[in-house]
Amino acid sequence: MNQLGIGSWSGKRVWVIGASSGIGEACSKALLAAGAQVALSSRRIAPLTQLASTAPANQTLVLSADVTHAEQMQSAYQEIIKNWGCLDVLLFVSGMYVPIRADEFEISIAEKTIDANLLGPMRAVAIVLPQMLQNHSGHIAIVGSVAGYSGLPKALAYGPSKAAIINFCETLYYDLLPKGISVHLISPGFVATEATAQNDFEMPALITSEQAAHEILSGIQKGEFDIHFPKRFTRFMKFLRILPYPLYFWIVRRFVRI
Repeated sequence: MNQLGIGSWSGKRVWVIGASSGIGEACSKALLAAGAQVALSSRRIAPLTQLASTAPANQTLVLSADVTHAEQMQSAYQEIIKNWGCLDVLLFVSGMYVPIRADEFEISIAEKTIDANLLGPMRAVAIVLPQMLQNHSGHIAIVGSVAGYSGLPKALAYGPSKAAIINFCETLYYDLLPKGISVHLISPGFVATEATAQNDFEMPALITSEQAAHEILSGIQKGEFDIHFPKRFTRFMKFLRILPYPLYFWIVRRFVRI
């Protein structure tokens, strides 16, 4: 049994969480160009307003919401239902990334990272699921990362948060496929954004936010669960997962020079 894709974005009601910059902004622009109705959501309202001004007024909603505050997320969702009556797609792109290694580990950073990257998507899913279950339709798409595949340098908090997202999406897929709800796990490699600009090392197979948005929206349309890109990098990362640990750690130390 395969999950459903989307024939056309035209008229689809999409909530993009994390639409103010990077991949979320690029996805929002592409969705608007394709005729979707897009609820633009993030903590920063000014970039959302600017983005909304490029589309017809009835095509967008601008919603200020912090993913770490359940009441703000619930309020944003209620605004969507009030205006559109229903939601077709939840696209969760928001995330927090702070490069950190064991010799500089701070539990406060880890707690904030888990709150934003794991509990944030869980809050969003908990909010949209009841109506999707009632309608026996909908799409839940969550951006994880190849950093969740295996332990990597400078990802002591970020990596575990994304590894948990992989597990969360796998379980959602298993539970929701019989209910008519499609789940999409999105695992980008390195994408040029404000977050990755913090990295002080060479990022292999680096792509633009626009390229990432194309991969994401195309994968959702096709009904894919595992949307990962760029393939020349992510396939190598998937291969590393199946290696014995001694070989895995040797390869990481040899090729990831940080």
